[in-house]
Amino acid sequence: MNAPAKHPSSHESRLMCALEQALFGNRVAVLLLFLLVSLLLGYKALALKADASFTRMIPTHHPYIQNYLRFEEILRPQSNVLRIIVENPEGEILTPAFLETLREVTDKVFYIPGVDRGKLKSLWTPNAVWSEVTTEGVRSGRVIPDGYDGSPKALAQVRQNILRANMLGSLVANDLRSTIIRVSLLDTDPQTGQALDYGAFSQALDQQVRERFAAQGVTIRVIGFAQIIGDLLAAAANIALFFALTVVLISALLYAYCRCWRSTLVTVFTCLLTVVCQLGILSLLGYGLDPYSILVPFLIFAIGISHAVQNINLMVSESAMGHGPMEASRRTFRALFIPGTTALLADAVGFITLMVIDIGVIKQLAITASIGVFVAIFTKMFLLPVLMSHVGVSTPATAHQHARAKASWPVFRRLAAVVEPRLAVPLVLASLVLLTLGYQARQDLKIGDLDGGAPEFRPQARYNQDNAYLLAHYTTSTDVYVLMFKTAAEQCSRFAAADLAHQLEQQLREIEGVESVQSLYDTMRFNIVARNEGNPKWAELSRDPYVMNNARSGVPAEQVDSDCSMVPISLYLRDHKAETLNRVGDAVEQFRRNHPDSQFEVLQAAGNAGIEAATNSVIQHSEKLMLVLVFVIISLVVLWEFKSLKVTFALMAPLYLSTVLCEAVMAKMGLGVKIATLPVIALGVGIGVDYGIYLYSRMESFLRQGMELRQAYFETLKTTGTSVAFTGITLALGVGTWAFSSLKFQADMGLLLVLLFVWNMVGALVLMPALVSLLGVRQSTTATRSLTPSNNQENRSDNTLAS
Repeated sequence: MNAPAKHPSSHESRLMCALEQALFGNRVAVLLLFLLVSLLLGYKALALKADASFTRMIPTHHPYIQNYLRFEEILRPQSNVLRIIVENPEGEILTPAFLETLREVTDKVFYIPGVDRGKLKSLWTPNAVWSEVTTEGVRSGRVIPDGYDGSPKALAQVRQNILRANMLGSLVANDLRSTIIRVSLLDTDPQTGQALDYGAFSQALDQQVRERFAAQGVTIRVIGFAQIIGDLLAAAANIALFFALTVVLISALLYAYCRCWRSTLVTVFTCLLTVVCQLGILSLLGYGLDPYSILVPFLIFAIGISHAVQNINLMVSESAMGHGPMEASRRTFRALFIPGTTALLADAVGFITLMVIDIGVIKQLAITASIGVFVAIFTKMFLLPVLMSHVGVSTPATAHQHARAKASWPVFRRLAAVVEPRLAVPLVLASLVLLTLGYQARQDLKIGDLDGGAPEFRPQARYNQDNAYLLAHYTTSTDVYVLMFKTAAEQCSRFAAADLAHQLEQQLREIEGVESVQSLYDTMRFNIVARNEGNPKWAELSRDPYVMNNARSGVPAEQVDSDCSMVPISLYLRDHKAETLNRVGDAVEQFRRNHPDSQFEVLQAAGNAGIEAATNSVIQHSEKLMLVLVFVIISLVVLWEFKSLKVTFALMAPLYLSTVLCEAVMAKMGLGVKIATLPVIALGVGIGVDYGIYLYSRMESFLRQGMELRQAYFETLKTTGTSVAFTGITLALGVGTWAFSSLKFQADMGLLLVLLFVWNMVGALVLMPALVSLLGVRQSTTATRSLTPSNNQENRSDNTLAS
């Protein structure tokens, strides 16, 4: 398509004239309107709370999760569960003082709102029982019996009961120095009826259990989803500190760039106001900030700075030409409204495409970011020009601009040569080589978590240290993958069902990464042996329905549902890496295909590892769709703006190269594609396209004046190019501070954003003009457009500034 680059039509010119007149003709009214709206949204922002929900963290429409939700009541103890480790640093747990402290800890946990009290399990709870086979039959009882009095004899009895109950390595540490309290959590707070507030729950657990009993000489460790979310929310202060540091750093760099405190303060003020209004709208709509959306306000601040720098750059240029604050603001508004609005729409599109990922927290992140961009359109395109028309720019700023205009710009003169074929061709070929290398490297990119523990935290973080302690001192894994073996009502204990489940269990035990398998049928075998004088020859499933029904009686409630139509089969895995989860899932699906006519059904999946597998599946299937939508829709926005396929390709190709290189770096660093990293690329593309839009819009205006391509690009670099380079470097430095965060996922996101900001900037400054040159976008294609009087005036001012 050889259509000329887009030039404002008469309709668009009339619209801009009307907006300009309405905006600058009613400046006081505009400021009052923004003041009232800002006060209202600022007040609502004060009510915004950190928010996290278990159901929003999981893909609720995935078949695995749908299966889990059908049987949530019985499966919850294997999915949304906390393990509270109570350790005796002085020695074994079998002392009167420690067991009394354990009882107090159990009681405290029992009364924390959100705990499913009926499923709480510790050495002191009634569901901690032992059983054994004797010549007299089956004997059983509580691990800590009713008559326990703390005497040596009673302690010896507790020790024997722990061994009888086979709790060593599961509920009690292998070295007998700690024990676990298993805490199943409800989805709602029974006191309020609202979704369980994990931040408040974690805080209550810290204050009432961890801190209180640490003073009594025991060590409390907590592992589980709720603790991860609680620790992330508790790190909000850390995130706020880095946000403040970033604001200070960017403000200092902005002043060094423009040499005007007034412009710097107004710019930073409007960017912060954008964030405040964004948070206010979120609160107004009933949303909160979850741990993964808590970084979005910074991204909105970054977008605001990116666009505001263009405004300051042009405002200073117009002021240096002798225009007063009002006229300079008008001319800046006239020049930047269309490219600025287009760029912000492209940003919004990048965020909105995240909605295709059917995970609640990512959808909320998309909504949060889209609201921020919506607010930025008003604050950057309308409020900032009006404020600048009042404050103007300082004399040092105009003096600095005059000095810049007289400079020889040796670096930019050399850089402008990239539009010449002798440099453009090798540059494009080098980019293709980089693209090929990036493609090869990204083949190793994995889905999901690649590290043990919680990858959101650093290895030395409290949570990961607690998790490492559990893995070192207990045999049972914390990564549980639960299958649902479905039968007709009252058929789960029939021989046909038990035999098929046994075949499945045997095959799964052979899968690499599966450490053990437990189900109802293990308990039934034990009961059959126990009721046959302990003779091991009876350690098999029986075809006699009376024997099987008798063996099922008295089993723990979590092993079978009330009507004997679903049996959970729990797989304890070595880790929750994507390869392990995929092997298990593939093996189950192969078993299902091998038994197509079975009257029984094997459903996947619950447990924390099963939910992780469902999340990985959604991310794997949505990642490519999201990227395709991001590039296609943003390309359509760019095409709408410039009416040229060649220009669209020239602007989008560098962004695609940056995306591939970013994925290659993720693969080499061992970063998986997961909830924390998936949105980064979409955000980077949305923000990165701004550079190209501003650069080409400026270059187009110089081409329309009849300049050769190299001269036009050189003049573009002197004006818009400096602000693009400054924005890219400044934002990269801002997010680069995240590398020092105590949160690993924030540090990882910071690194990826640094790479995207820098590569997108370099691509826009170097590769984009080379592609424009090779694709034949020349003055000859734009000269045919007639210019309106207002645009002729703009072009004359551009020419004067360039000279």
